[in-house]
Amino acid sequence: MAANTEFLFTDSDFAKVRTLIHRRAGIALGEQKRQMVYSRLSRRLRELRLPEFSAYLEMLEATQDGDEWQSFINSLTTNLTSFFREAHHFPVLAEHVRKTQQPVTVWCSAASTGEEPYSIAITLMEALGSRASSSKVIATDIDTAVLAKAEAGVFTAEQVARLSPDRLRRFFNKGTGANAGKVRVRPEVAAMVKFSRLNLLDPSWAVKEPVDAIFCRNVMIYFDKPTQKKVLDRFAPLLKPGGLLFAGHSENASLVNQTFKPLGHTVYELARSAAKAVPA
Repeated sequence: MAANTEFLFTDSDFAKVRTLIHRRAGIALGEQKRQMVYSRLSRRLRELRLPEFSAYLEMLEATQDGDEWQSFINSLTTNLTSFFREAHHFPVLAEHVRKTQQPVTVWCSAASTGEEPYSIAITLMEALGSRASSSKVIATDIDTAVLAKAEAGVFTAEQVARLSPDRLRRFFNKGTGANAGKVRVRPEVAAMVKFSRLNLLDPSWAVKEPVDAIFCRNVMIYFDKPTQKKVLDRFAPLLKPGGLLFAGHSENASLVNQTFKPLGHTVYELARSAAKAVPA
């Protein structure tokens, strides 16, 4: 970094950050992310009163499972989201779940601040009516800070500005007191969504039950090809027969392998060969 920066940040420091975040979270940081890394991790150095990046990285490596590792991951994850983002996915989900008479389970694997899993829950309620009460959304994320915001279920007027007046009335309560000018998801919506931390690189996942659909949108773009394949292969056994995988607009046919095949615009289903290999 330039000599007038607040903290010394060498090529070696940046290389180590890239190695550590890839090892811990699967995120592949390109050279162009150097300034972003400096900006976000500088906050941690100030908070901890450390003089330079090497001291921070040494502290991290000295404790393999300390709390600072979570702060490190939280700092370097990107959480861009909104209600009904990539809106073409939700009618596809609605049509898919109407075909089943069984309780529906959808896994949102990158829940961020909650807009996506709540959008899924609203879609289930609209599509299934009273049957939605027996369905659920599993909402996970690697970032504990955004999960706390998501679970609170409170959003600003700006965050819900693009929702229709009908959806606002049906699925949100207006805030009062300290939350005046904000909205909170209604209890019946919140009851459908279960939030928990999950790292897609963990050797085992808390998600064990078969699901009707998996939303993993704009996550794979941060992984290298071997990590993408590993995650996709682990998704397959979790999907019910005919289950769907929803990817992000930045993720295209490059994600298709022997496991999944395209069904629509960034919507995928299990390939026949993979479906045969999935245990019943």
